[in-house]
Amino acid sequence: MKRMRRSTGRKTRAGRRTWRVMLAAVLGTTLAAGGAFAQDLPGEGVKVRPVMSNIVEELFQAMLVKRGLEELGYDVQPITETQIQLAHVTVGQGDADYYTPHWWPLHKGFWEESGGDARLRKLEAFVDGPSLQGYLVDKKTADAHGIDNLGQLKDPEVAKLFDIDGDGKADLYGCEPGWGCERVIEHHLTAYGLRDTVTHNQGGYFAIIPDAIERIKAGRSTLYYTWTPFWVSGILRPGDNVSWLEVPHTDHPSGLGEADTTVEGIGNVGFAVNTQHVIAGTPFLDANPAARRWFELLKMPVADINAQNLKMRDGEKSEADVARHADEWIAAHREQWDAWIAEAKQAR
Repeated sequence: MKRMRRSTGRKTRAGRRTWRVMLAAVLGTTLAAGGAFAQDLPGEGVKVRPVMSNIVEELFQAMLVKRGLEELGYDVQPITETQIQLAHVTVGQGDADYYTPHWWPLHKGFWEESGGDARLRKLEAFVDGPSLQGYLVDKKTADAHGIDNLGQLKDPEVAKLFDIDGDGKADLYGCEPGWGCERVIEHHLTAYGLRDTVTHNQGGYFAIIPDAIERIKAGRSTLYYTWTPFWVSGILRPGDNVSWLEVPHTDHPSGLGEADTTVEGIGNVGFAVNTQHVIAGTPFLDANPAARRWFELLKMPVADINAQNLKMRDGEKSEADVARHADEWIAAHREQWDAWIAEAKQAR
């Protein structure tokens, strides 16, 4: 009996040692998993301050950029909307961490005024495809009078076709002050000798462009400026009910350099072909390689942005609507999205 008790004691002590080993292994595995989990969230504990333009149609892009950062563990604050030039200044001064979308080279002047390469970095283009701008007229008038070039409006008789207020000058539905495109238009009016025949109407773009749309739908001669990706070209369709105008020659405002203004299938539109980017403060990017890599990886087709913008035009324009659009886009691209996130997590 004593031997059995001693034997039982040895087995008990052995069992205890086994359980200690097993417990240590479990704890070690748990701690290792915890460490891996922490590595999976490189943005853990980092607060990020995004800023975007006051163009609500760009919220979709800004929200997708934000969603990716959140999946990387960053504490992304609500997106602040502000005027485009001020957004650049805010990031340059370190009062915000990143801005989207920066149009290059359209916003080059804002970039330089906000500190340029010394304070900011422009990441790889996240919109997959060129972003265009230019002048268009209703196709009915273009075809009837052979109008295909903005320079033709130097002729008072041609300009008068687009007169709305009765002063004999063409009325151009133009660019909102502070967006950057107004600088190009104002430059063109002088460069192409149009000051005496064309009036650049610069009210709030979203307040004036519906009038241009209704005029064209009613068959009335109309001259306007727009860009893509944007919902306007989903309603006023080039080649269908409107026509692009070329310009007499390339003539950039100061600071835009020798950027290309020729678009295949259209011709010389007068505006540089743009790419869209995230720009961010240099200190933020240096401290957050995962965020930097995310900004570089995300790619969105122009056609997808146009389609989402058209949904907004048709009434789905609340923040909740845009959030749903973002969720749907991520779901439709889930495999690629997850691959981007995984790669960004590994950035060092």
